[in-house]
Amino acid sequence: MEQYAIKGGKALEGEVTIAGAKNAALGILAAAIMTDEKVVIENVPDVSDTRTLLAAIQDIGATVEHLDEHTVSICGKGIVGDDTLSVDGKNIRKIRASYYLIGALLGKYNYANVALPGGCDIGTRPIDLHIKGFETLGADVKIIQGGKIVARAEKLVGKHIYLDTVSVGATINIMLAAALAEGKTTIENAAKEPHIVDVANFLNTMGANIKGAGTDVIRVRGVSRLHGAEYSIIPDQIEAGTFMTMAVATRGNVLIKNVIPKHLEAISSKLIEMGATVIEYDDSVRVMADGVLKPTQIKTLPYPGFPTDMQAQMAATLALSDGTSIVTESIFENRFRYVQELCKMGADIRVEGNTAIIHGVEKYLGASIVASDLRAGAALVIAALAADGFSTIDDIKFIQRGYENFDEKIRGLGGDIEIVDSEREFQKYKLKIG
Repeated sequence: MEQYAIKGGKALEGEVTIAGAKNAALGILAAAIMTDEKVVIENVPDVSDTRTLLAAIQDIGATVEHLDEHTVSICGKGIVGDDTLSVDGKNIRKIRASYYLIGALLGKYNYANVALPGGCDIGTRPIDLHIKGFETLGADVKIIQGGKIVARAEKLVGKHIYLDTVSVGATINIMLAAALAEGKTTIENAAKEPHIVDVANFLNTMGANIKGAGTDVIRVRGVSRLHGAEYSIIPDQIEAGTFMTMAVATRGNVLIKNVIPKHLEAISSKLIEMGATVIEYDDSVRVMADGVLKPTQIKTLPYPGFPTDMQAQMAATLALSDGTSIVTESIFENRFRYVQELCKMGADIRVEGNTAIIHGVEKYLGASIVASDLRAGAALVIAALAADGFSTIDDIKFIQRGYENFDEKIRGLGGDIEIVDSEREFQKYKLKIG
């Protein structure tokens, strides 16, 4: 089984280019099948989640053509939207974003039959809000044997929908279905993340009529059809934030290119509180740190608050600060499973309920550790790069779900990291690195 072999202790320096936003790409790729005309999407991140979703789209009859590494052409004309339509298979069950195909297919065909989603086990992420939205629009939704959701409607009619809790997935899914519904849909208490705005902008490029994305009230006036379009996905704020924290944890100096600095403000402000330097340019940020890091307090919140997807990476960095930090996770309840792995490396962290109390230590020590989910895995890579000695990280399949060419980008900054698939290869890596 593949694992990362890492020798830590080097300050990362240089430039890194950020890929397209995974979370935006998944919504946009699903939305692309809602027209029978060709859609060209640029800046698609080449990660396992997007590859799995594209394969699922192709399996149900869409034409998918890879124009280059980061550009795909999709045409949904070949999809047969009747009761034989079913999105299933072991791969699609591995990713959370399979549920976007429910909204896309229901909007286009008034029918969807999609396997229940998987993804990282970071806590309860029910899809009851999605179902509530579909039902309010006029669909009959059932969960059937075999773990599949079947939604059907005579027609979808726009309504007022209030989300009991802020949900990125439900906001996008309802927006997809409402884009082709009859009349006007209002989504209140909508999520405001940048990828919500990106999916709405993409749909509008295809001819949808969506206003208010990025605020807590989104208004969708349904149209009769969507048409082909060309669109480029925004940069990934979480990949950018991961490299920002990586620069700070290793006391490096990294220019992070192809970003939208406004999307990174919550992360930048906390790194500055810790004593790092963050310089913003038009489409890049430079992050530098040397000397002692200061502790701080973090509470994850919906955008524009501190992102839950950056909590683990920041905690791994705060564990090297001089003092006590408090990290409170208010979104998902299982997001601290990485803590026991950091403690194997010498971290002093205690979890109480949804709060981690972090007493900073001088350094990490290399260890054999295991990624429990995507962002936890990224945090362990950060810790290993900052540690004294060698580390191995197992279950890197989680990391590869959301980071494109992660090890290559780290090597480009001077980090010592390789993918190995046996103890013998790891020993050869240790001999080579020295």
